[in-house]
Amino acid sequence: MTQISNPLLPENEFLPDPEVHIFDGRIYMYGSHDIYNGRTFCLGDYVCYSADVNDLSSWKYEGIIYKRIQDPNGKRFSLFCGLGAPDVAKGKDDRYYLYYFCGGNGLISVASCDKPAGKYEFIGYVKHADGELLGKKQNDIFQFDPAILIDEKIYLYSGFCPKSFPKLLAHGAPFSKHGPIVAELDDDMVTIKNIKFLGIPTIFNSEGTSFAGHEFFEASSIRKINNKYYFVYSSINNDELCYAISDYPDRGFEFGGILISNGDIGLGGINHSQALNYPGNNHGSILTIGDKHYIFYHRQTNGNSFSRQVCAEKLLIDENGRFLQSGMTSSSIDEYPLRGEGKYSTSIVCHLFSKNGTYFYSALKKKKHPRLVLRKIESEMKQVITNFSDGDTAGFRYFSFISLKNIYITIKGKATGVMIVKDSLNGKIITKILIINNRSINVFKGETENLFGVKSLYFTFVGKGHFDFISFSLRP
Repeated sequence: MTQISNPLLPENEFLPDPEVHIFDGRIYMYGSHDIYNGRTFCLGDYVCYSADVNDLSSWKYEGIIYKRIQDPNGKRFSLFCGLGAPDVAKGKDDRYYLYYFCGGNGLISVASCDKPAGKYEFIGYVKHADGELLGKKQNDIFQFDPAILIDEKIYLYSGFCPKSFPKLLAHGAPFSKHGPIVAELDDDMVTIKNIKFLGIPTIFNSEGTSFAGHEFFEASSIRKINNKYYFVYSSINNDELCYAISDYPDRGFEFGGILISNGDIGLGGINHSQALNYPGNNHGSILTIGDKHYIFYHRQTNGNSFSRQVCAEKLLIDENGRFLQSGMTSSSIDEYPLRGEGKYSTSIVCHLFSKNGTYFYSALKKKKHPRLVLRKIESEMKQVITNFSDGDTAGFRYFSFISLKNIYITIKGKATGVMIVKDSLNGKIITKILIINNRSINVFKGETENLFGVKSLYFTFVGKGHFDFISFSLRP
């Protein structure tokens, strides 16, 4: 059986903000679409991937499902993006409805299709009963990152509250100090029947609540699991996806906890200064298949926020319906660890940091730090860790070893030193691989004691120069 590893999609695909749904027995993944080396967020048209509900190892590219120019505001760009984070639901009329925002216009657009991964067509903007657009009416808030739930009623969620909190945007609607809204929609899927605040606090009204320290920022997502409602969001900390839980879709939410941090911040008491991976903005959703649950999220690459890739991890849930925070892995949602033999691309790295720690990924590249980039390797575009230098560490979790005797690393660059390999973050050194200065692609070997069981691999370079860390091979 094909192994599953992070990132889930091809190395040259950048699909952040993943919303993953099951329609008619098949899984469909929607999201924004970053362009590698793009100048801002979400510059690509919407694409879709799908997978068999019983086999998450092979994702099928469904192609472009919606183009930016189909939206009346499609030519408008801003800091916020081209086509922003979408969500999709199957309507009561058996058609599929795509909700999104475009160009930072503060509105929620809607497109529709008769297939989950067909060609969607623009049908309008979410509007009040009097016809005025949501986001334009007095007391409306700026609309951002919509989520849609069709239960007994049709619910739309939206909201945005950054720390800086500018009073007004160019289009007039203010950000919401009161958190996200929930709007009940009519059967036409665009007209609001009623609207109110959901009750998820921001940093401006969280004092004394269970949300303090993990207040709402953006990235609304909603799921109904075992008759409880889970509102997933990106907290003000930005790197983490948190959730709130309620018996109702439109009220009564309590803070549940952290689902995932793309820096593993929060696990084992790790704080932001101790992040095990370069953190950045986060957005994602929960997928439930039977009694198994997964969190889909994105990681940053290329030293900035505009080249994000989808990853996923298993979620554990307790008897009270509370999820435990999951950690980043290379083995992703597979039932089993990765095989402890064979060749692996360094694109599956889950922990990456320098001897000086990490930094929060923003628009600017930090060339003194290691980062994932695309390189042409043997006539094919591959993702590698570049600028790997003294004190940098790359961690890969988890592998199942029966017998390991040799580790080969493939690198390209001008460097001399030793690659130290451990079986966990603070674990036992299993080999030291000598690296000799060579500008071309080269392979270096280290011998190990016989290693067996489920282990991680952490590679730390000690020496001079820097290089591209391309791949590693494990051999018995």
